[in-house]
Amino acid sequence: MKQIYSLLLLFLFTAGFAQAPTGYYTTATGSGYTLKTQLYSIIKDHTVLSYGDLYVTYETSDIDNFFEKDGSVLDMYSENPAGTDPYTYSIASAQRCGPSGYVKEGDCYNREHIIPQSIFSQASPMVSDAHFITPTDGEVNGIRSNYPHSTVATATQTTLNGSKLGASTTAGYTGPVFEPIDEFKGDIARMYFYFATRYENTVAGYNYPMFNNSTNKVFTTAFLNQLLAWHNQDPVSAREIARNNAIYARQNNRNPYIDNPDYVTAIWKIEVVDTEAPTAVANVTVTETTANTATLTWTAATDNVAVTAYDIYVNGTLKTTETGLTATVNGLAASTTYTFYVISRDAERNSSIASTSVEGVTKAPDAGTTFCASEDFQTIPTNSGSYVTHTWTNAGISWTSTDSRTDQTLNSRAITIRNGSLSSSSVANGIKDLTVTTQLVFSGTAGSFKLNVNGVEVGTIPYSTTATTTTISGINVTGNVIISISGNSSTSNRVKFDDLSWTCSASLSVDELETKSFNIYPNPSSGNVKINFENPNENYNVQVFSVLGQKVFEKDFTNSSSAVINNLQKGVYLVKITTDTKSVTKKLIVN
Repeated sequence: MKQIYSLLLLFLFTAGFAQAPTGYYTTATGSGYTLKTQLYSIIKDHTVLSYGDLYVTYETSDIDNFFEKDGSVLDMYSENPAGTDPYTYSIASAQRCGPSGYVKEGDCYNREHIIPQSIFSQASPMVSDAHFITPTDGEVNGIRSNYPHSTVATATQTTLNGSKLGASTTAGYTGPVFEPIDEFKGDIARMYFYFATRYENTVAGYNYPMFNNSTNKVFTTAFLNQLLAWHNQDPVSAREIARNNAIYARQNNRNPYIDNPDYVTAIWKIEVVDTEAPTAVANVTVTETTANTATLTWTAATDNVAVTAYDIYVNGTLKTTETGLTATVNGLAASTTYTFYVISRDAERNSSIASTSVEGVTKAPDAGTTFCASEDFQTIPTNSGSYVTHTWTNAGISWTSTDSRTDQTLNSRAITIRNGSLSSSSVANGIKDLTVTTQLVFSGTAGSFKLNVNGVEVGTIPYSTTATTTTISGINVTGNVIISISGNSSTSNRVKFDDLSWTCSASLSVDELETKSFNIYPNPSSGNVKINFENPNENYNVQVFSVLGQKVFEKDFTNSSSAVINNLQKGVYLVKITTDTKSVTKKLIVN
């Protein structure tokens, strides 16, 4: 941002505070992307603070000592450089957005990720890096959403300080963009350049319209040109310098593009925008199917520069993205016809027309098994960033997810569980084998986390920041199913679930086992229940699990005709009875 100071005063301020520590940039001797990598090596090993620590950082990094100089929170989306601010916030926690949220501008402030945290799945250290996370009015943060920053053609919404949301003027991107006021355009551009440098080792994997999925250039040409224009239009200001120093005191790393703005043009140059789309993919073929997968191949598309990715669509919905010329699509239903097509993309996100559609038919289940269902979470509840309980129905089965959110997607959908579970309504025939695609939101330090079905550990899922499909055999449960996770290395870890499917043993008949094995009464109960066993000469194991997959009761019963369970708390439970090699599960409601 720019301030109207005398040149002498600005020079004195800059001379006193713009200096990085002696020798900080000694190894930054190259040019182009070599220089960017050298800067990455300098700034990467910083102190990682928590997400909550951002508010402590803001006490020194984002206080208005430059405009009104009133000690209020300096918010780029509400500051009025030429007059009175439409509203102000004190740094006090009472003015931060709480559970009640906000209704309008001026209600509360929160933390704005200039580069949206959804693109890096809220992973650390990105999620709490103050160099690109700023205090922002809650309502305006919501208006900006996850949209790219660029110049707006026609505004559909304008904030009280003149920031705008509207149609894009950027080549290759037709969605909405958010444009800050001129005072802060350079600030935001240099935050993007910082992010591209500090996270050079991971940024190629981030799917965002402004990025081209490369390690070096990082940005599409059109968005890069816009950021370069903003950087030149709005030079580094005293406020940016002070903010950089304050964050350095907390994180022990700096934004090099504030310390030395010439680094920007030494690394990136304005380029001619590539607007030519790749050719359409040809010869899409379904080469193989199983009961719940289909494998596709195709002939490479061509582009004036290079094709960088292929998007695979199933029945008109984006299913997955590949860089090669083959893909295996998971989570399909048995004996079902699907329609597939592929769209090619280049580094500037120019997309081809869709390939010719082809059909593929999944196979019937293997002999001796019955394919029960496939759950790919195509239809999920309304997006929510809160960890709450969601219930919805897919493929005739109702699912309830606890401690979950639906805005962190995998293959453009999925349900994300933090420390909770997925619970189904009764599954016909019972589950024999379970196949699930998962992806870790936060990187874990352990090798895997435990996957539990009805409170019993059935296998492990690897910690992976990419989608990983795992099949676990020999589960053999019937009735309602609770899938839960445990053994996380950190309670902040979250797991995205998608492509959940299962096969069922023909020998597992839910109706037969339920009527002949036991009955529970009363159900619903007030907390005390009795279980009558069909055959008192059998050995029975009784387990009771909460909807979070937590075991609340277990006992073996030998030569007994009944079991009594007392003092269950209000809630929904699954009661699992096992005898010899057979087991059955039934839902219990406690009012």
